[in-house]
Amino acid sequence: MNIIITGASRGIGFETVLALVQLGHHVIAVARSGKGLENLQNAARASGSDNRLMILAGDLSSELDLQQIVFTAKSLNDRIDILINNAGVIINKPFEKITPEELRLSYEVNVFVPFRLTQLLLPMMGGDEVSHVVNISSMGGFQGSSKFSGLSAYSSSKAALAGLSEVMAEEFRDLNIKVNCLALGATQTEMLEVAFPGYKAPITANEMAKWIAWFALNGHQFFNGKVLPVGLSTP
Repeated sequence: MNIIITGASRGIGFETVLALVQLGHHVIAVARSGKGLENLQNAARASGSDNRLMILAGDLSSELDLQQIVFTAKSLNDRIDILINNAGVIINKPFEKITPEELRLSYEVNVFVPFRLTQLLLPMMGGDEVSHVVNISSMGGFQGSSKFSGLSAYSSSKAALAGLSEVMAEEFRDLNIKVNCLALGATQTEMLEVAFPGYKAPITANEMAKWIAWFALNGHQFFNGKVLPVGLSTP
């Protein structure tokens, strides 16, 4: 399968890329950090799977860089089977201290980028064979879950991504494109350390990544338009 994953330079995205290329799939890994992507390439090379990996550094908030992702995908194979919108940004500040710029950044990366990238890739998805869009949200944006001070921009933007996923699934119903949203619980990553300094999560990035890889490949057979909580604890 041909797969695109954003936010691939560290944490869950990094590990999900490795899981998928090791299973024999072709992955375009996208992230802002060129160094992180180089580390990813080296890790794939160590497992003998780097020939199935293409790394692409870029700023996802840039329309030009988004267009470059689409151009790269077309140059390889004019077909995308799976898109995992994993890139995210977190800001941990009291509500009254979050600046307009920080609020815009949260929604730009966590909502607008998945919207626009999916929009651009639509002509390469669905048709005779099903495609699966997996949006990575958070338990912080899952309705009815516990909420935590300092994460208003993050949690509200992830809630918006969950709602967007439901709408996308309905819009794409006749295109043979399935859309689901995974609201991830606490996983031991750098982002978790920003949100909850000192907290030790019950799940590692590698463990969560293997589950996400399985879901991306198989979840559309059981779910469409669903927002699924994936976590052992709160947060």
